[in-house]
Amino acid sequence: MKQVFRTLAITGLFFVGKAATTVAYAAPMLQEAGKEEAEQTFHQILKQRFIEGEPFFMGIVLVALVLGLAIAIERIIYLNLATTNTDKFISKVEDALSEGGVEAAKEVCRSTKGPVASIFYQGLDRSGEGIEAAEKAVVSYGGVQMGLLEKNISWLSLFIALAPMLGFMGTVIGMIGAFDSIQAAGDISPTVVAGGIKVALLTTVFGLVSAIILQIFYNYIVAKVDAIVNNMEDASITLIDILVKTKK
Repeated sequence: MKQVFRTLAITGLFFVGKAATTVAYAAPMLQEAGKEEAEQTFHQILKQRFIEGEPFFMGIVLVALVLGLAIAIERIIYLNLATTNTDKFISKVEDALSEGGVEAAKEVCRSTKGPVASIFYQGLDRSGEGIEAAEKAVVSYGGVQMGLLEKNISWLSLFIALAPMLGFMGTVIGMIGAFDSIQAAGDISPTVVAGGIKVALLTTVFGLVSAIILQIFYNYIVAKVDAIVNNMEDASITLIDILVKTKK
């Protein structure tokens, strides 16, 4: 009996030593693998996830994101160029009217960019026909300028709605693929369904992230348009008041 216990003890010590040697050998390898994973750049991780998430649907969502960003950047540049110092511009117009008349004021409008200057030019151009004609011209051309400011914003809102829809469509397709795998394998193990569920989740995340990015740009653009429109309306009222004073 003592001999049996001695044999078991020796065998146990052997396996413990073997296991310790294996752990000691594997630990540096695990650390190295973790280090390599940590050293992956964000671009590499994003590229890997994009490939894993069914490139067809991910590609469609990416196209929606790129087109939406192109529209957003174009609108932001246009709106920033359309923004002017309204108070300074009105002061220049008043000085030009008092010194050189309507033609001098129109020249100031021609040399100034932005919708406010364009509206002022139309009002001054019709000022010779009376205050009512000038006011109608200001109102009409204000609507035209507002349409130019809001150009393509509806397309941006379309891409905001389209990106998550495409992501959810990829989710449905991924779940269908998962159930097809279950049907083919006759088993419901996690390994069978993991691929389809992973595709579903990745397409959903990518669609939602795209929509969030575009929504931020959309809100900024809408706020910018509202601010410019308010300046246009205030400046239009000021122009009519200036013309009334000039006619007296």
